Amino acid sequence: MRLLIQRVTQAQVAVEGAVVGEIGPGLMILVCAMAGDTDAEAERLAAKAAKLRIFRDAGDKMNLSLLDTGGAALVISQFTLSADTRSGNRPGFSSAAAPAEGERLYTRFAAALSAQGIPVATGRFGAEMKVSLVNDGPVTIWMDSDS
Repeated sequence: MRLLIQRVTQAQVAVEGAVVGEIGPGLMILVCAMAGDTDAEAERLAAKAAKLRIFRDAGDKMNLSLLDTGGAALVISQFTLSADTRSGNRPGFSSAAAPAEGERLYTRFAAALSAQGIPVATGRFGAEMKVSLVNDGPVTIWMDSDS
């Protein structure tokens, strides 16, 4: 599983012109399920994302987590995080999980994050989405199953 995590002051996702998910301060998390990923990986990465200390404390140090700040998460499916760009100029996506399994693991990740006590908004799996956000910092973290 691959995650791209951005600390945001706000974020939203729209499908066909209608906003389907939005948050204030928190994390915008792009999620890609890879072939062979498991429920355990989805749950472990959700717990790690919830506890990731990338928010500023009173001393202006990145020392607080989403759990500490009471922020929310906007979770968006993003199969293009599986891009293989080693050959040629057209990325390949064959390492991504099959769509049904990708959706199941994406949903599992969002549910596991919610079970941590995080308010979670989501996009719509497989839809053409328009995502907007204000990256705070900017802080952008790459995380995967090896993390």
